[in-house]
Amino acid sequence: MASAASVGDRDRRRRRHHLAHHPPRRPPMSRTRLERVRAAVGITALALQQIEDDLGADDVDQEELAAILRELIEDTDPPGGFIPAVAQLVTTAARRAEQIEPDRDGGASCPLHEAAALLTDDAGQRLIWAARALADTRRPA
Repeated sequence: MASAASVGDRDRRRRRHHLAHHPPRRPPMSRTRLERVRAAVGITALALQQIEDDLGADDVDQEELAAILRELIEDTDPPGGFIPAVAQLVTTAARRAEQIEPDRDGGASCPLHEAAALLTDDAGQRLIWAARALADTRRPA
């Protein structure tokens, strides 16, 4: 009959042998914030390329082009459309910059706030004007 010590030794050796061939699973390393942003930007770039390809298709007429432009500015998911969503993202960056700027002089946050305003006020408004112009030209006089 085996002693209790030898049974315990045998179990420990068996466990060590098993773990050598099958190490315990470790949780996957979490991605860094920058890696997540890079991945999201990559996905967004692919989506924008698809939209660009659709815009360049030979069979896009003025009605469809107007509808696509409206989607970029007026879509309800995300609320407000793509351009306002990008402007909101830039505004969030500006607010964070305000909190962490070393001199709190607006050196980083002001250009970001201005960029967000340009997106909404300038780019967004111009998309609306273009969509309206295309929609108006297809109506008979």
